[in-house]
Amino acid sequence: MMLPAILRFRLTSQSIFIALAAGLLAYLTLFPLVTLIYGSLKSGPPGVAGSLTLKNYLVLLENWRLPAALWNSLIFSFGSSSLAFVLALYFAWMTERTNVRWRGLIYSLILVPMIVPGILTTVGWIVLFGRRSGLINLLAMPLFGLAEPLQINNMLGMIWVQGTDQIPFAFLLLAAALRSMDPSLEEAALVAGSGMLRTTLRITLRVLLPAIMAVWMITFVRAIENFEVPALIGMPAGILVFATEVYLATKSVPTDFGLASTFAVVYLLITTVGVLLYLKWTAASEQFATITGKGFRPTAYDIGRWRTPLALINLLLCFVVFILPIVVVIWSSFLPFYMAPSEEALASLTLDNYKNLWKLPLVHRAMWNSFVLGISSSTVTMLLTATIAWIIVRTKWRGKGALDFLAFSPIAMPGLVLGIAILWLYLVVPVPVYGTLWILLIAYVTKYLPFGMRACSSSMLQIKKELEEASETSGASWGHTFRKVILPLLAPGFVAGWIYVITHSFRELSTSIMLYRSGTEVIAIVLFELWDGGQYPQLSALGMVMIVILIAISLLARAIGARYSIQQM
Repeated sequence: MMLPAILRFRLTSQSIFIALAAGLLAYLTLFPLVTLIYGSLKSGPPGVAGSLTLKNYLVLLENWRLPAALWNSLIFSFGSSSLAFVLALYFAWMTERTNVRWRGLIYSLILVPMIVPGILTTVGWIVLFGRRSGLINLLAMPLFGLAEPLQINNMLGMIWVQGTDQIPFAFLLLAAALRSMDPSLEEAALVAGSGMLRTTLRITLRVLLPAIMAVWMITFVRAIENFEVPALIGMPAGILVFATEVYLATKSVPTDFGLASTFAVVYLLITTVGVLLYLKWTAASEQFATITGKGFRPTAYDIGRWRTPLALINLLLCFVVFILPIVVVIWSSFLPFYMAPSEEALASLTLDNYKNLWKLPLVHRAMWNSFVLGISSSTVTMLLTATIAWIIVRTKWRGKGALDFLAFSPIAMPGLVLGIAILWLYLVVPVPVYGTLWILLIAYVTKYLPFGMRACSSSMLQIKKELEEASETSGASWGHTFRKVILPLLAPGFVAGWIYVITHSFRELSTSIMLYRSGTEVIAIVLFELWDGGQYPQLSALGMVMIVILIAISLLARAIGARYSIQQM
């Protein structure tokens, strides 16, 4: 008797692997989202019987906190993304389209903050603007005759700190766009008598407008997702945004899970709209593509006698915006309490903050937890995304478009939203991971799926299919081919994604703060608790140790990846 075609499906190792990968991806991305929406519609807390209701949404709409949080979130995100965009565009144009001196040094200084956790740069700015001993106020008050010291615990301070922190990210995207643009249109304008400024405004920026708008939108989304700046600067000043409202709702006693979930759903809708606009403008930018197969060099304008003065201005600006907050944190790490630079402060320099770190069991535990989570989450994320990338690029499976969407979807989920979604899920589903490192591992893997996916997809597209076919023709199984052929050839992209995930997992705070419990603290959580306790020197010392660890991991992984990829040639 002939079996139906669906029952005659051959369970090969390849098909089983595809099914498992697709199921795992759906579990990681869809289940938390569905549970979050369910929680916002439930009348009771997790694990307690309740009915479906819109009460949480009605309470939120009637509550004055929603309009205030929405307004503050929009002002904060719009202001900081605009500041980041303007300064990043200026630096990108200077380094890519002019012959200003010391471009390589300027480029390097701009990228320095990318290895520094956001909580450290935020603390650096808070210390710089201290009322009594803040270096900026000590210099600005006599210089400008100010009667009152400058304040950072306000909306302008939040915008400044978040905006400057996002400049390196926006700079990389804008510099790449300027570097890739065919200069023929600009050269034609210059030949026609148009000046440098007019050509830039009417030709360069117009051609790159969709890409520029996409960069602004992604910085807007990153700003509205940010937790460190609103928590450290906004909360003490009573300025609450969506991120801090969700956090406070989960920290109240008793915890209002319904209100927190409802805030999170509204929060998610706003970020989703932003991500959709980003994708739309990114797709539109392809219609303005000017790169061809013909070799070209981007136009570099000769700024003549301004080469050195502008270079000095740029270096000074880079030092103040990017380096000074980090220098203050380093300086603070060697003091028993913060003091402005002076002879007394120099005489007080000590290594006690570093020595005392290793006497704290909490720091030992956080270090171990961060290493375990960093290595495991980066490895699991890259293996899963390598498999998904292979399915999308190599197979003709009808559901691969949905897989690509699911793998990218967590980028629209702010860390706090993802944290509360996973919290709801594992308080309802009888899987014993709540209060363990496993729940943090699940959260990290989910959060970094989009980044691992992009690294593996771009590398997979560069691998010719004939190499896999040759392996299979020689009698190798699909699993053997994947391990011995595909993964080694993916090494450059795999290692790049692995470095990104592990470095960011060490810095991750917003999701961790929703899910950690006693015994599962990570370094970012300890930094936050030290700030909450006013222990700035100890926080600075731990932050410096963390930065050294991140740099060492990145250099080691790059060296291994480079050596391994060379061996495959």
